[in-house]
Amino acid sequence: MKIYKLFEPFNYKNLFLKNRIVMAPMTRSFAYNGIPTKEIAEYYERRAQSEVGLIITEGTVVDRSSSSNDLNIPKFYGDEALEGWKRVVDAVHAKDGKIAPQIWHMGIIPPKRNWRPHKPFEGPSGLLNPDTEGGKQMSEDDIKETIDAFADAAYQAKKIGFDSLELHGAHGYLIDQFFWDKLNRRKDKWGGSTISQRSRFAIEIVKAVRSAVGAEFPIILRLSQWKQQDYSAKIAKSPEEMKEWLLPLSEAGVDIFHCSQRRFWEPEFENSNLNFAGWAKKITGKPSISVGSVALNGDFLGAFRGESFDVNSSFLDELDRRMDQDEFNLIAVGRALLEDPEWVLKIKKGNLSELKGFSKDRLKKLF
Repeated sequence: MKIYKLFEPFNYKNLFLKNRIVMAPMTRSFAYNGIPTKEIAEYYERRAQSEVGLIITEGTVVDRSSSSNDLNIPKFYGDEALEGWKRVVDAVHAKDGKIAPQIWHMGIIPPKRNWRPHKPFEGPSGLLNPDTEGGKQMSEDDIKETIDAFADAAYQAKKIGFDSLELHGAHGYLIDQFFWDKLNRRKDKWGGSTISQRSRFAIEIVKAVRSAVGAEFPIILRLSQWKQQDYSAKIAKSPEEMKEWLLPLSEAGVDIFHCSQRRFWEPEFENSNLNFAGWAKKITGKPSISVGSVALNGDFLGAFRGESFDVNSSFLDELDRRMDQDEFNLIAVGRALLEDPEWVLKIKKGNLSELKGFSKDRLKKLF
């Protein structure tokens, strides 16, 4: 059997992985009242037992009253929630796995199940989308307290025993709302006409997180061009703009760029076959994670519209070719690992005929 590149070890700073496969963060809303349960620990434990290289948890929110739009999104603050996350870490480590929390503030976003936080949703300019107000514009104090909340969550992640952490700066949530000129219309130091100016909020979060965790604890930053508010949006329309965007974040302390796109094989810019993660690695010289429709025949946005998907039998050769060319270092897998905890072992053993498609009902089950 061919030994694919994705089964080579990966080491960076204090992060030592047995292979190049990452479990992508996937919102599950099974943390009742925000507390990770025994069942959630078992859910991640199954993936660790089946040799996922690095598990990135579902998004888990910082200590701001309006950081979440769903009561059952897990929290990353408070004794009870942190004790729940400690159980998750211990369960994964018991199976020789590695795990990182995805630390999150959702910003201004529609509420789920008619639940609303005690205070208004907050964002750079009070906008839910480019044409609609949906919350309040953050004050200087709000911004400072939010940066501090990210730093405190990072400190707790390291203290609990996580192996790394990821900051969620993608998909139109709070950090990404500051990046995007359509939602960040501020005239002060937190806004501006260029992406380097609008990156200040993210840069200050990264610096605060780096101070909280020290030099050798790996910081991952998830980014995307597309937004849930606009699938065609682009923060960087050229390699030059991408340099403006990524280099200051790298200098602030990001170690690994997790580059979300809807299909990992699609080029980011004309006249180059590099995808988003490929450009991030080329520009910063740092490791990158690619993600997008790995192993299945449709992109993950369809899953939230209630769609099911068949196996894409040709993904491995394309993935291996790109990894062999050192385009990116790691590949994140979402729905395939959600459907089948043993997905990695089946790939490793060459049992490709046993791979499963994705059932729309899987989103409703914690297994």
